[in-house]
Amino acid sequence: MRPDEHFHTSVLLKEVLGALTPRAGETFVDGTLGGGGHAEALLEAGAQVIGLDQDADALDFAKENRLHRFGERFHPVRANFSRLGEVLDELHIAQVDGVLLDLGVSSWQLDTAERGFSFQREGPLDMRMDREGALTAADIVNTAEADELARIFREYGEEPNARRIAARLVSARGAARFETTMQLALAVEEIIPRRGRIHPATRVFQALRIAVNREMEVLGSVLLQAAARLSPGGRMAVITFHSLEDRMVKEFFKLRSTAELDRPEWPAPRPNPDYIFHALTRKPVIASAEEQQRNPRSRSAKLRAVRKIEPPAANS
Repeated sequence: MRPDEHFHTSVLLKEVLGALTPRAGETFVDGTLGGGGHAEALLEAGAQVIGLDQDADALDFAKENRLHRFGERFHPVRANFSRLGEVLDELHIAQVDGVLLDLGVSSWQLDTAERGFSFQREGPLDMRMDREGALTAADIVNTAEADELARIFREYGEEPNARRIAARLVSARGAARFETTMQLALAVEEIIPRRGRIHPATRVFQALRIAVNREMEVLGSVLLQAAARLSPGGRMAVITFHSLEDRMVKEFFKLRSTAELDRPEWPAPRPNPDYIFHALTRKPVIASAEEQQRNPRSRSAKLRAVRKIEPPAANS
């Protein structure tokens, strides 16, 4: 399988462009470059794009194939998006006109068995976005105590059977280490029988991927950095694929899009010191029925977007 067979599908592409409204001469950060589809659309609109990705395969494909034609207007950087501010400092860029974060695992990563993201393909139990990272899913499954495994499955996977699954895995690994995706998927299926089309290991795999890549921690960090580095009028769009991410993004944007705060014990509302955004999406934008039919992985995608407001004029 070649990378370009699966790198082309960009979720909510039209909706992202509608929110970010890229124009010639503007500078955008695509913090999750992936296959480069969103970056390509921004570049075609005339913008400059700094593309971040910790996956070397994604970066190589983008700069050598899909985005090569844009020359110096595309600047790829191998980095986790938690380093967004640091990368901009290294490039001597103080502010940008837009930031895009597409938080989904790319089709290429899911469909490449050796990456270990999918329970549908036999592969090593890996799940690292950055293959130079030290911690793998196998490390967690084979070494974490039952209570810690249960916490990971409950908090990151919202798995109602977290404790039962954790106890079963700890017991099973005493006889043989978990090394492959199918080993783990089958072990979970022995505890939670398959019902319907959703595999019983879905939440466990999600939870392990989040834990391996510290996804919730780095998401909180990049939201703060992106907000700080947006120029007045700059736009930020975030695509999430599960409720934990969406909840964090929703709360982050809501707090900073509220001009006044009110509490029952206050005599009157007070100005919100964190008010910096105008909400571009009051509700999450989801994929059209046509897109969901064409690309089933878009079914769980939610887009939220904001624009940074102009700072209030200083009192003379």
